[in-house]
Amino acid sequence: MIIVTGAAGFIGSGLISRLNQEGFSNIIAVDDFSKIEKAENLEGKTIKERVERSSLFEWLDENNRDVEFIFHIGARTDTTEFDVDIFNELNLDYSKQIWEKCVAYQIPLVYASSAATYGLGELGYDDNESLIPQLKPLNPYGDSKNDFDIWALKQEKKPFFWVGLKFFNVYGPNEYHKGRMASVIFHAFNQIKATDKMKLFRSHNPDFKDGEQMRDFIYVKDLIDVCIFFMHHRKDSGIYNLGSGKARTFKDLVTNTFLAMDKTPDISFIDTPADIRDKYQYFTQANMSKLHAIGYTKPFHTLEEGVSEYVKDYLSSGSYL
Repeated sequence: MIIVTGAAGFIGSGLISRLNQEGFSNIIAVDDFSKIEKAENLEGKTIKERVERSSLFEWLDENNRDVEFIFHIGARTDTTEFDVDIFNELNLDYSKQIWEKCVAYQIPLVYASSAATYGLGELGYDDNESLIPQLKPLNPYGDSKNDFDIWALKQEKKPFFWVGLKFFNVYGPNEYHKGRMASVIFHAFNQIKATDKMKLFRSHNPDFKDGEQMRDFIYVKDLIDVCIFFMHHRKDSGIYNLGSGKARTFKDLVTNTFLAMDKTPDISFIDTPADIRDKYQYFTQANMSKLHAIGYTKPFHTLEEGVSEYVKDYLSSGSYL
């Protein structure tokens, strides 16, 4: 059996789809299933059992002998939430309990960290584990992810195989439920569909022109490929970046969304909301050499390829992965 936490969410549900394609049907889906807006993400997928998030540890105590792998993808991911207690409970303490169960029951673990741990990138975007305690995230979400990375590295007792993956800006199918936290492509598609125009955040940094803020955008299918790689690889434990390795501008992103919709780009700019303006990353780019050094060679989608597929094969028809 393979456990996937955050199973009904954006990345978790896509991972389950891929596991099904790989022939794995004994999937234990863990989530807060009271959130009905995510229900369609799991429709049509082969799952052995659904376990409520709050019941996982009791369930593991009873069924651990049958568990082959845990993907811990579930987390509170709202970067605009500032209640630290929520992140301590759902991201930090919950992850520690999963880690400890993996140690006790000898279960390999892949968990989701985040590029939000890098803050403004003062120390760059290298997944050098010696730098992790010095990182300065910009919000409680990033703090919670970095705090767990620091805690994991300090542990004397570790799962026999474990990997933390620092997800950069992920986009792709199954994010219909995410609201404000959905990718810029998702919002662009809906805005362009409604108005034939798109408004992007204005730059409030003199080093960047409007629309030329840069992020490392990674297509969710590439991220899932790396998760599957580690499930089979099971060595070289540690914390790894997971981005495309190439920063692109928001203007590039939206222009490609227009083109995938067969529309002429029409982009204007609005002020970045005040509540996130001081916590805004203007540039992220994953150094991917560490992952490549352990033998991962599959090329990632270019921004053009990923946006085109996402728009044409999923957003246009409301389809799911």
